Amino acid sequence: MKPKVAFICVHNSCRSQMAEALGKLFASDIFDSYSAGTEIKSEINQDAVRIINSLYGIEMNKTQHSKLLTDIPKVDIVVKMGCNVICPWLPSKHEEDWGLDDPTGKDDEEFIKIARIIEERVKNLAERIKSGQIKL
Repeated sequence: MKPKVAFICVHNSCRSQMAEALGKLFASDIFDSYSAGTEIKSEINQDAVRIINSLYGIEMNKTQHSKLLTDIPKVDIVVKMGCNVICPWLPSKHEEDWGLDDPTGKDDEEFIKIARIIEERVKNLAERIKSGQIKL
């Protein structure tokens, strides 16, 4: 059975949504991806939606929505996106904080930079799970 990974932040509208989409794209053979937060927004950040669509061809508005921590199943791994406030807490067997700046309100270059960092870290996480570096 594949481990479940939750990408979490406060609003579940930008970075965590990008990570869920990229986790599904690049690591669905290794882990199941979820995202959630302690608050929800009425829609996913539309700049994130546009950038992820242009870079990866993923239509996040069609495949994802903003979710609370209580809306996802029990997970094995929690990845905090970097909240710059008190990050949400969710029980897990492994936790890490990626410390990513929120690109909300910034230009496309910042969104692209964050998307590429998330892509790299999702692939690295998949490799660490696959190789047994992360003990579950």
